[in-house]
Amino acid sequence: MSTFYEMKLSNSVIRATADMGFEKTTPIQEQTIPVVLAGRDIIGQAQTGTGKTAAFGIPLVEKIDVETETIRGLVVTPTRELAVQVAEEINKIGQFKGIRALPIYGGQDINRQIRALKNKPQIIVGTPGRLMDHMRRKTIRLQHVVMTVIDEADEMLNMGFIEDIQTILREVPDERQTLLFSATMPKPIQDLARRFMKDPEFISMKAKGVTVPNTEQNYIEVQEKIKFDVLCRLLDIQSPELAIIFGRTKRRVDEISEALSKRGYSAEGIHGDLTQVKRDSVLRHFKEGVTEILVATDVAARGLDISGVTHVYNFDIPQDPEGYVHRIGRTGRAGKNGLAITLVTPRELNHLRLIEQITKRKMVRQPIPTLTDAVEGQQRLTIEKLMQAVNGGDNLQYKEVAKGLLEENDSVTLLSAALKLLTKEPDITPVNLTTETPLRMKKPRYEKHEQSGLHRKRENSKNERPSHKKQIQSQRIS
Repeated sequence: MSTFYEMKLSNSVIRATADMGFEKTTPIQEQTIPVVLAGRDIIGQAQTGTGKTAAFGIPLVEKIDVETETIRGLVVTPTRELAVQVAEEINKIGQFKGIRALPIYGGQDINRQIRALKNKPQIIVGTPGRLMDHMRRKTIRLQHVVMTVIDEADEMLNMGFIEDIQTILREVPDERQTLLFSATMPKPIQDLARRFMKDPEFISMKAKGVTVPNTEQNYIEVQEKIKFDVLCRLLDIQSPELAIIFGRTKRRVDEISEALSKRGYSAEGIHGDLTQVKRDSVLRHFKEGVTEILVATDVAARGLDISGVTHVYNFDIPQDPEGYVHRIGRTGRAGKNGLAITLVTPRELNHLRLIEQITKRKMVRQPIPTLTDAVEGQQRLTIEKLMQAVNGGDNLQYKEVAKGLLEENDSVTLLSAALKLLTKEPDITPVNLTTETPLRMKKPRYEKHEQSGLHRKRENSKNERPSHKKQIQSQRIS
């Protein structure tokens, strides 16, 4: 791998990369940056976490004149979180050159965005729907754009944005440079590239492993009606520092987060129907450790870059193998170990086998945890906390009280009573969750898109609607 200095970048960009802690290029940056600086269109096939934002952000900043007062660069992303994340990184890259990127996304007051546009940012990072709103209002004009980036194109295809992307690309000048990044290359994405790109160079970064090697992957076969109690027992046994629980629908996320809070767990939910203020609040609480458990839909979690996640729980098995890889990639980062557990109903076992086949990684079957396991897990946690307090040494004010208690009670009886008081007993408060219909085996994405004519809705899709309204009460398990 080369250094950014060896790429003969401008001093301001080299200074920015050093300030960001970048020492050497990642493989996709090493292959992409020179090609983009040479003016070529590219198709980059790369997973999240390979450094692709800097791979297009660095040449984007390099090629834009700081004196311009028009929009010269456009980045289109599938979600608001990713738009904010990409804009932040581009702003860091352009900080010393004076290049500014503005995130544009739904859920934020459009008048606030219109005011921000008056500061004349050179780069717009936007989600398709809100970007088209501004285009219709003439508050964003794209006739001077010299470089367009389509980030996570396959995810936008899945969310039903493909026609919006085509509309946006028709509005930018034909002589623009176009960069397209996608983890997978289904046929509709290939068709998009053929239609809107000029002799693109294909750059592929094959992941060394489909999944994170530091992540232990297990599954538990469980009936739908006892899923929630099994989840609670896992939380009691494992006591995760930071955990993400994935639910299939928005309704599911709301119900799980509410039920967890009812049973005394520190949990909040995030999905596409929340206001931006609420989403920001939920993410801030989780990043700062105020909340220990984040319950999320796949769409809401896309693009999140949260460090320190120790456990991922798939309360509902994901729709497809790519979704599984994305979910468990939230843990086991930066050389640390992670644990991913999938709860699967008997009728979904074939779907689990398909995921194992595609990811080339077998999940280890685990037994349903018992109430005794949960109690023992909480006891272990209490003992750990107690020993930390002992080793801390700041207990002088309690020693005289302890001596008095020991004169009247034997030490074993006294300590066992203290452990009982400190140990959190498993909570079996009844909760109600709407049942989910088991997933059916799905055909590969590109086949489904060809057959359906891309008739998928956006984030408020039927994937995130109740399958039916029947309510069941979470049952106790032995």
